[in-house]
Amino acid sequence: MNTNKALYEMRQIRDFRDMMNQSAVEFADEPAFKLRDEKGEFFDVTYKQYRVEIDALGAAMQKKGWLPGKKIAIMGGNSYEWLLAYLATHIGSGVVVPIDKELLFDDINTILTVSESKVFFLDSKAHAKIAEQKDRLPEGLVLVSLDKKIEGCLFFGDLMAWGHSLLSLNDPCVAEYRAAEIDPNALAVLSFTSGTSGLTKGVMLSQANICFVIVSNCSVAKCGPGDQYLSVCPIHHTMECMEGILIPLYCGCCIAFNDSLLHLMKNLQEVKPTIFVTVPLMLEKFHGRIMQAVSEKKGGKLKLTFGKIIAEATNAVGVNMNDRIFEEITKNFGGRLRLIIIGAAAVRPEVIKDFKTFGITSYIGYGMTECAPLIACNHDELFTTDSVGKPIPGLDVKIINADSNGIGEICVKGPNVMLGYFNDEALTKETIDEDGYLHTGDLGSMDEEGILRIHGRIKNVIVTKNGKNIYPEELEYHLNNNPLIAESMVVGFDVEDENETIVEAKIFPDFEAIKKKYTEKGKEIPTGSELERMFDDIIKDINKHLPNYKNIKKVTLRENEFIKTTTMKIKRYANMDNDAEKDDQTSEENNNPLE
Repeated sequence: MNTNKALYEMRQIRDFRDMMNQSAVEFADEPAFKLRDEKGEFFDVTYKQYRVEIDALGAAMQKKGWLPGKKIAIMGGNSYEWLLAYLATHIGSGVVVPIDKELLFDDINTILTVSESKVFFLDSKAHAKIAEQKDRLPEGLVLVSLDKKIEGCLFFGDLMAWGHSLLSLNDPCVAEYRAAEIDPNALAVLSFTSGTSGLTKGVMLSQANICFVIVSNCSVAKCGPGDQYLSVCPIHHTMECMEGILIPLYCGCCIAFNDSLLHLMKNLQEVKPTIFVTVPLMLEKFHGRIMQAVSEKKGGKLKLTFGKIIAEATNAVGVNMNDRIFEEITKNFGGRLRLIIIGAAAVRPEVIKDFKTFGITSYIGYGMTECAPLIACNHDELFTTDSVGKPIPGLDVKIINADSNGIGEICVKGPNVMLGYFNDEALTKETIDEDGYLHTGDLGSMDEEGILRIHGRIKNVIVTKNGKNIYPEELEYHLNNNPLIAESMVVGFDVEDENETIVEAKIFPDFEAIKKKYTEKGKEIPTGSELERMFDDIIKDINKHLPNYKNIKKVTLRENEFIKTTTMKIKRYANMDNDAEKDDQTSEENNNPLE
């Protein structure tokens, strides 16, 4: 079922070469990128210039014999060079293998080996992870350093210079690169993802899969020349690559890259984005900081409440003054932010509502790598705070095996559905049925208007002894609404020799919020058993609003954050044991998402 119709007529694209050729003409002198020079000053790269840059790298790769058809791995932080390698490979009919920059050597080596990658573009941070074990890398693998000269690696800058000379000499490799035959339905991206299950799978996507999503998404959510993006989320992830990179390039927007999460607030001030893509945890931390700043300012809460009333009143009569009313808040994001795109997990509705009041719209979307990645979204004529919107135009989405509440598995059929799992025909057949529907493993419901709501993962559902279903994500929502809880994970287990299922909440307290609350009241900060009693009271209050069979019976407090994926989703399998908190957390995002 899909009642979502296109709002705008969009130009069609066959593949990435077609897309970039069109953009280079239609947006020739528009800035495609805002980059920094060696002095830290910003300069623009136009669409016309960028198209030449792609050809220069592509010509060098062609001359080296790396294209067409070969697999090219790319690993590193978000950068212009990363994306040049990505598009030059695609346009030369190669296959991109994006690798998570947070992985350690064994996983990196496995991906390189299994994928049979011939070339590995990587930055200096990624190189540091393999430096001492280079002899274990696949034989014949060519390393290309993206950001600095490193012994044993080709240097990206030298490769680009050589490519430009090949263009100027009109070397035969240039024509060969430009004429490389692209099959839009063939393997183009091989993405290995562990997700939250811990099972590594190689998702095979085609250029046709990705191009369909680009056009379909843009037909309901408009952006274009004048829009400035700030790329923050990991670029190897399909969501950021699609929403924060490829769609802007299709639409003629300008992209800047966040230096690091340490400098995010500074970059927002410098770049002044109109749009950026984020994950719920990051947005909620933004919201938390805003609310904290308001509460600490004399009369802050009163001013905020009064501002909301004025904003609602003016909006009701068709006058939008939100940007002026909440200017002090919005200037923290550079002063021009109009749209935030959210994916990867659920976000609290009040956060979305508050940002809307501040004059910043947030579109919640839903997808998975296997669907390139978008399945459903809110858009220019659909704004909800408690749903993921409607399926994008051109998709058939249905709910199967629904229970009495209409909750069942979400299944998707359409041009965005992956080719299958790499070297795993059995899993592919298990995931995509004979009618072409991909079984997402997600539980959802769809109302009469076609609006989709997500209720959790099938494998996470807790089934009680008397057959009742408990969705952990629902209970986690209630827990995370408490300002003293930073993160939570709900699990269930059967008690031996008893006809009962115990629901347990694993909680990482917001220690800063607790300290602040008790300090303001002049009370001693609770620790040990006092802290446990405080959370027992919190759980009792939450249980009052839940049916008995959903009541949380056990609470476990953690001293550290949960282990997460690079899109900030809690890895359930890695956090099942209470000792999981002692595991290494190597991700910069995992440790300090906004600091």
